Amino acid sequence: MPGKFKSIFLPKINRVVKYFIIGDLLLWAGWGFIDPLFSVFVIKNIAGATLASVGYLAAIFWITRCIVQIPISLYLDKVRGEKDDFYALVVGLLITGFAAFSFMTVKTMAQVYFIQFIKAIGFALYIPSWSAIFTRHIDGRHAAFEWAVSSSSVSFGIGVAGLFGGLVASLAGFNVVFLITGLLAILSANVLLFVPNLILPRTSKINPNKIGDHIRAGLK
Repeated sequence: MPGKFKSIFLPKINRVVKYFIIGDLLLWAGWGFIDPLFSVFVIKNIAGATLASVGYLAAIFWITRCIVQIPISLYLDKVRGEKDDFYALVVGLLITGFAAFSFMTVKTMAQVYFIQFIKAIGFALYIPSWSAIFTRHIDGRHAAFEWAVSSSSVSFGIGVAGLFGGLVASLAGFNVVFLITGLLAILSANVLLFVPNLILPRTSKINPNKIGDHIRAGLK
């Protein structure tokens, strides 16, 4: 009965989807620490920053991301297989981690604008590649459930991170928050490195002496 109950109310999620949900949770939870506080950081710590500057930063991120991820997604769709998707995913995560660490060193608004642009490039690589692989591996019979688990886990992670982000910043400073954000992005990339054997299956070598056997087997 317990097994039957679980299969009815909690459909089984395959390993690839589980890893991708965990990786996504870590990334968004990391940025959940800093995003609610980012405008405060800019106003308090960057010389010459104004409320208009905060608006420009939001525009740089969202406009850059929406423009750049379209050609990236078209390229990923054009190339067969998941190798390109996976590499774009990991590179995107590393770029977002680099951006988080870089915010620890900025002194001028020009530097903040540039790092925000780099952060947008990272997410433009991450979003379509993550979505492509995740979509291919979800169970079509439980697609709504698996997308809901993904969305709920991310929402929960961002909510918890936001709850503690302000506390961490007030006690330890913004640099610690940026450090946590960057480390979680790197950790997310490391989690996904456990998946390649499933996403990028190893090619089996065929013994030339047995090619005839393979052909005959295929004709049966």
